[in-house]
Amino acid sequence: MAANTDRASTRRITGNIFKGSVGNLIEWYDWYVYSAFAIYFSSQFFPKGDPTSQLLNTAAIFAVGFLMRPIGSLLMGRYADRHGRRAALTLSITIMAGGSLIIACTPGYGTIGILAPIILVLARLLQGLSLGGEYGTSATYLSEMASSGRRGFFSSFQYVTLVAGQLVALGVQIILQQVLSEADMMSWGWRIPFIIGAMGALAVLWLRRSMDESEQFKKMDEKSKTSAGTMKALMKHPKAVLTVVGLTLGGTVAFYTYTTYLQKFMVNTVGFEKETVSWINFFALLIFVVIQPLAGMLSDRIGRRPLLMTFGILGTLLTVPLFMFMENTNSPAAAFLLMMIGLIIVTGYTSINAIVKAELFPTAIRALGVGFPYALTVAIFGGTAEFIALWLKSLGVESLFYYYVAGCIAVSFITYWRMGESSKTSHIELELNNSDYTNTAKRKI
Repeated sequence: MAANTDRASTRRITGNIFKGSVGNLIEWYDWYVYSAFAIYFSSQFFPKGDPTSQLLNTAAIFAVGFLMRPIGSLLMGRYADRHGRRAALTLSITIMAGGSLIIACTPGYGTIGILAPIILVLARLLQGLSLGGEYGTSATYLSEMASSGRRGFFSSFQYVTLVAGQLVALGVQIILQQVLSEADMMSWGWRIPFIIGAMGALAVLWLRRSMDESEQFKKMDEKSKTSAGTMKALMKHPKAVLTVVGLTLGGTVAFYTYTTYLQKFMVNTVGFEKETVSWINFFALLIFVVIQPLAGMLSDRIGRRPLLMTFGILGTLLTVPLFMFMENTNSPAAAFLLMMIGLIIVTGYTSINAIVKAELFPTAIRALGVGFPYALTVAIFGGTAEFIALWLKSLGVESLFYYYVAGCIAVSFITYWRMGESSKTSHIELELNNSDYTNTAKRKI
């Protein structure tokens, strides 16, 4: 009987993790499609000019979308802490579907002039709002739904699906490159992935409505919910907030450098064909997806801090050499290997960053605490990484970007070095196992 109960519990946890994760996949697919297809649609939304200038314009709008993420995390985090993780996740996917559909249907600059880039900006603002709410709430939901002793493993699926979203975007790109000419891709083919994203989001909307709410949220009493998700309550945990900022800074810059900018770097700087770069990125990210849960599982055994320290040390020391070697290579195989080394290093951050942040905050402000300081940091540093790289390239000093990335990782390394082991002081575990702690946490909030 006990074995049957355990199996039923495992199936329920797995089912809810799947429903939360697949929605995360679609959200990030919609977000990354913009970057993956920018090389095709940038000329449609802006006046004719040199390719780097057009890409710089689309990169600027990519960065603008990030500016909405703190607002989204603030609004959605408050909503999730007051009304539940399931309700917030359902709302975020609805907003993302709308943004993708707008981009898919917007005429080009040649048809409606300046309105084209304006509408593109508005659509990206909607998507930024959605994604800002998705991250914190998704990280909170996966961390809370996971079983004790396996939270690192289950929460790693946030980045599994996050990267899988980009992988699916690249897969769609590769398929379209095989069946459509470059002229067709630049004329109308780039709209297809945005339509796919909007349809996928609507399917996930139905799926998320059947998710279970987390036990931690359901156990909150009404008094706690009235003050839940407020900035006043969040500011009672300043050390945790600053820790989220510190551990995110280097991780987000490195992540967007290796998974987003590197595609353009291989085309614009190294000189590879677009199709070749798509295949390199596809297989590298496929391996990257596979190793996330392995690293998450390792963190359940040895702790979170050793993985973060490894990322901090190797990222600081090897980023500049990796980019310098790649800049001078003419071998796709060598470029793939160098990209893979970078992604393995970044795994020390990506695989466990969701659970580390969730363990820092009590239930009543967890979604806001995980999402808001993270989104602020990503907006300032992650969202501008590609823009800074292209800007430095336009000035003829692209190599300075390599040192910028290494410097950001070094700052985060200081945070990892000074922080404790989050799994040993986890608010999630303490709340579940200690009623006296729960009552104390409620009084603080």
